[in-house]
Amino acid sequence: HVQLVESGGGSVQTGESLTLSCKTPWNILRDNCMGWFRQAPGKQREPVAIIYTGGGSTSYADSVKGRFTISQDNDKNSLYLEMTSLKPDDTAMYFCAAGTPGALIACTRRQEIDFDYWGQGTQVTVS
Repeated sequence: HVQLVESGGGSVQTGESLTLSCKTPWNILRDNCMGWFRQAPGKQREPVAIIYTGGGSTSYADSVKGRFTISQDNDKNSLYLEMTSLKPDDTAMYFCAAGTPGALIACTRRQEIDFDYWGQGTQVTVS
């Protein structure tokens, strides 16, 4: 049973920063497509940031480019999302997701269906 565990959410003011963490099994973090998705009330879940953990390449939603940074720490078996200059529109439940190690389609298509493992989510509220 693969378990991804997010932490770091909270309530902040506009312009402030938060860093989300996702603890993941070491074999899931290696050579994989991992990402952060978010879902606001009444909206569909959307990709925020994707990383290929085998090489470090990243991609971001246009709405967060220049403000959010996705990264990994293999020693800590963790994925991170550093969020700066937060806006009320960033308010959502944020989910950590992982594809199948070695299968890179999730990095290419960036679609929810291509990610096999999900965390329970952590709430971010910006006011």
